[in-house]
Amino acid sequence: MKPIPQDWPRISSSLFYEDAPAAIDWLERAFGFQTRLKVEGADNTIVHSELVYGDGVIMVNSSGRHDHHRSPRLHGGVNTQTLTVYVDDVDAHCAQARAAGAAIIQEPETKNYGDDWGTNRTYGAMDLEGHRWWFTQRVFTPA
Repeated sequence: MKPIPQDWPRISSSLFYEDAPAAIDWLERAFGFQTRLKVEGADNTIVHSELVYGDGVIMVNSSGRHDHHRSPRLHGGVNTQTLTVYVDDVDAHCAQARAAGAAIIQEPETKNYGDDWGTNRTYGAMDLEGHRWWFTQRVFTPA
């Protein structure tokens, strides 16, 4: 494989929000992302942004700039993707997200996925516009 740009993961995702500026602020407060780049457009829109969590990167942009980019809110909450983020402490992260207004769709739960995969503690949350997120903590890694 050819090298990728510095500070970028090999795969990242773009999310679209009706109110992208508010979503960026909320994602920082609720889930602990940090904004490293934000390009603002006319009428309080976000043309492009990059939010980081550890070595992961997501892009958050305003819905409606292109016909095929929409927030789940505009489609009755239907999602075509979910995002999974590894965190250090699932229970503390869940409490932070809940305090910021995240809808917790699955309370933290520990599951053993077998000898090949190990054990994770995971919770599910929905953000302000209906994107679904899974946050997981590695509890046990097989030898």
